[in-house]
Amino acid sequence: MVNIPKTRRTYCKGKACKKHTPHKVTQYKKGKDSLVAQGKRRYDRKQTGYGGQKKPVFHKKAKTTKKVVLRLECTVCKYKMQLSLKRCKHFELGGEKKTKGAALTFYLLFPPHICLSLLHHVFTAL
Repeated sequence: MVNIPKTRRTYCKGKACKKHTPHKVTQYKKGKDSLVAQGKRRYDRKQTGYGGQKKPVFHKKAKTTKKVVLRLECTVCKYKMQLSLKRCKHFELGGEKKTKGAALTFYLLFPPHICLSLLHHVFTAL
């Protein structure tokens, strides 16, 4: 599980900045395919008529995950850049931070001598 904050203070390469500034972080998403691109027009023309599928359809998928790409936008000059992360199965943007020692909350509710006496009673009853 990768958890990234929604803002990050990092170096901005924009002409106006050239220094460390706060950046707004979003996850990169692929844009909608254009219907008027040359390859799409050629493919559609080839597909028309009888004869079934004209180009090979890829089936031998090897990867189980994709690399996460972050889109950083400078809050000062609006310069945008992309930063790729490593592969991960679960990605979260701006989620809550994990607290260290969350399992030890029981010991914080009671004083240590009461905890020890409770544990002693539990194990002697067994």
